[in-house]
Amino acid sequence: MAEPHNEHSKKENRISVVDMIAHDAKTDEAVLVMNEPQLWDGSDEQLFQLQERFNVYVSFLLDGEFAEWHPELAKKRARIEVRCAHMPDARAIDLLTQIRDQLSHQDIDVQVVVGSGG
Repeated sequence: MAEPHNEHSKKENRISVVDMIAHDAKTDEAVLVMNEPQLWDGSDEQLFQLQERFNVYVSFLLDGEFAEWHPELAKKRARIEVRCAHMPDARAIDLLTQIRDQLSHQDIDVQVVVGSGG
């Protein structure tokens, strides 16, 4: 019984982590990187976890925590970059499009990068 709990705990811990924060000098944007190395299976659970990860990232950006940790980047335009090892499936693309549309109102860009870097 310990194995499923441990796997669940790893997923829960991953949801609440911002993978990387950087400054894109070309665009002068603060970039929060979200690595998504797994295959996309279109499951409700996977999409829920993706949505939860975005909630953590946006909360980090908008609730002042980002400004505390990175005051030099806090006044810059923000971008969340989802780096996928595999092309997202249709349901994930639909969700990512909805998230991007919503976050554009908060002046947060969302970009998806598919490749071996994820």
